[in-house]
Amino acid sequence: MERILIVDDEKNILTTLGRAISIEGYKVDTALTGQEGIDKVTSFNPDVVLLDLKLPDLSGLDVLTRIRELPRSPAVVMISAHGSIDSALEATRRGAIDFLEKPVDIERVLLTIRNSLKIASVDSMTRSIEQRHGMVGNSQPLQALIEQIHRAAPTRATVLISGPTGAGKELAAKAIHELSRRADKPFVRLNCGAIPENLVESELFGHERGAFTGADKKHEGRFERANGGTLFLDEIGEMPLPVQVRLLRVMQEGEFERVGGKQTLKINVRVIAASNRDLQKEVAEGNFREDLFYRLNVIPIAVPSLMQRRQDIPGLASHLLKRACEHNELGDKFFSPEAIACLQQHDWPGNIRELAHTAERLAIMTGGSTIELSDVEQALPGHASPPTLSHVPDEGKLYPLLESFEKQVIERRLARCNG
Repeated sequence: MERILIVDDEKNILTTLGRAISIEGYKVDTALTGQEGIDKVTSFNPDVVLLDLKLPDLSGLDVLTRIRELPRSPAVVMISAHGSIDSALEATRRGAIDFLEKPVDIERVLLTIRNSLKIASVDSMTRSIEQRHGMVGNSQPLQALIEQIHRAAPTRATVLISGPTGAGKELAAKAIHELSRRADKPFVRLNCGAIPENLVESELFGHERGAFTGADKKHEGRFERANGGTLFLDEIGEMPLPVQVRLLRVMQEGEFERVGGKQTLKINVRVIAASNRDLQKEVAEGNFREDLFYRLNVIPIAVPSLMQRRQDIPGLASHLLKRACEHNELGDKFFSPEAIACLQQHDWPGNIRELAHTAERLAIMTGGSTIELSDVEQALPGHASPPTLSHVPDEGKLYPLLESFEKQVIERRLARCNG
């Protein structure tokens, strides 16, 4: 049951609104002051707060600010008999969902509550998905990706995700599934490039016992396992041409037979495909069926490389480091500003996957709670420390070795003399 908190210093409004809202099936609590309202947000845990602008102890706007700072912040609707455009704009800027003027219309209040609950639910799910799937940051390419995911998710349309290796194509697919109406159904994955060519068909559609040598029992394919949910076909460009024909038929007709079987099976599966190849080029070269490409490419979504969202690296690196520490049961660790700057300068050819592995390596191998520039330099490829004075290599051309040795001497002397 959704919970509604009304914060107003007029008892008759608390009584009238509370009764009308309770009749609609919501659980209601009230508060007469701003501080009482803040306390009840914590104890009552409401989903929506109806908050008066004028309160005896605190400004409604100040109460709104303090509510929004809480770890679990409900949706807030401001109510005032002294409404003004400036007040409404300021309330919106501080995070209010709506602004109602007194005397309030009960039907308008109930409609606002219903809309606020929907917005709060989507916002909460979005924040959860962004954190869970590493979609952390404010860069324009990332925000464009998140917007595309939100537009695509509620529909039944097929999605084709493109992007470089390690950029997060599977994470985008999972986010689409979890924001869709199929979120409570299976999300099944098949990497088309990791399965031997002669087994791809069996993995997709299953097989009957005796269908081929080694088929000693019936096998349920990925389409059957994903029935009602989502099937994610990663590296779809690796799929053999004969299997592409069968895949197209299943997507068009919603039915198939297992390998070696005669029974036609009906399924309801949403397909999301991904590839790091240029599938249009593959079509032109005869490596991918044109009709299947157009069937998959209903909603194209491009996942940006990490270099296209370089400004997100500080927040993303910290998020991945925190996740690595939790996963490995380590204490909290943090990047120094110099370490973050070094991470931002790296090219990250492996994209988010490479950054995640680097963050986990640093979480495990760094002794202190702060990860310094030197730690990052040792962890990154191409940033290996020069040979120490006690171990100068004896291979290579003479002058580069002398320069390396001289550089070490100067750096050590500078460090000893504090610059």
